[in-house]
Amino acid sequence: MSTGRISETSRALAFLAAHPTEAVDRVLSKVEHARDRRVHRSGVYEASPDSERRLHELIGAPFPCPVAGELEAVWGRLGESLATSSSFVGEWIHDADPGLARIAWCIVRHLRPGKIVETGVARGITSQVLLEALERNGEGRLWSVDLPLLRSRWHDQTAAAVPSDRRSRWTYVRGSSRRRLGRLLSELGEIDVFLHDSAHTEANMRSEFETAWPALRGGGVLLSHDITMNAAFSDFAATVPAEPLFAQYDESRGMVGVLVKPES
Repeated sequence: MSTGRISETSRALAFLAAHPTEAVDRVLSKVEHARDRRVHRSGVYEASPDSERRLHELIGAPFPCPVAGELEAVWGRLGESLATSSSFVGEWIHDADPGLARIAWCIVRHLRPGKIVETGVARGITSQVLLEALERNGEGRLWSVDLPLLRSRWHDQTAAAVPSDRRSRWTYVRGSSRRRLGRLLSELGEIDVFLHDSAHTEANMRSEFETAWPALRGGGVLLSHDITMNAAFSDFAATVPAEPLFAQYDESRGMVGVLVKPES
C-alpha cells in the first residue's frame, strides 16, 4: 500500500472513531451494497416513448419546453468552475449527468416549488442546478440530505459546485437518509419535489420512496436517478396511483424515474 493510501486510510479510521453514528451508517450501506451484488433484482424498465413531451404533459407544462434552453448556459458554467478548481477530482462518476439535470430543471422551472428535498450531494452538481432554477423562479428552497463519501478527495469537495451566492436558498443536512430524512420531512410538512440520488441500494431507495411519498403534495413530483440499479423504483411505482415515466438519459448508465402524485 502506498504512503498516500496509508495516510488516507488512517485519516478515515480516525474520522470514523470520532463519528460513531456515521460509522454505523456507512457499515450498513456497505452491507446493503454487498447484499445487492449477491442477490441482484432487476426491475422491468423500458424507456417511455417521447419521454420529454410526456413529462411536460404529466406536470401540465407547455411543450416544446420554453425554459429547457436556459440550462445550457448553467451547465456550461458548472463545468468551467469545476475544471478550474484547485480541488477538482478529474472524474464525474458521482456527479449528476445532463439528462437528470434537464429533467430536474424543467420540473422546477415549471412547477415553481416552494420546498424541494434531495438526497445525495457529492460535489453538488444537481444541487446547483436546482438552486439556479429556484433563483430564476424568485422563490423556493432546497434541503439536501447527504452522507459524504469518506475518501478524502471526494469528502473534501462536498458541495464544491454550490456557489456562495446561491446558498441563501439552501440547507445542507449531513447524515444518511435512513437517519435524517424522516425527521426532516416531519419538520417541513408538505413538500413539492423529492429527488433521490444517494446510495442506490435496493433497501435505501425503497426506504426513501416510502418515506418521501406521503410528504409530497398532490401534483408534486418524485424523481430518482439510476433506477435500473435494482427493482426498487418499479416495485414502488406499482404500489401508488401514479403512471411512472422512465426517461432514458444514457444507454450505458440507465434511466431517471418520475412519478407525479395525483391531486387529492
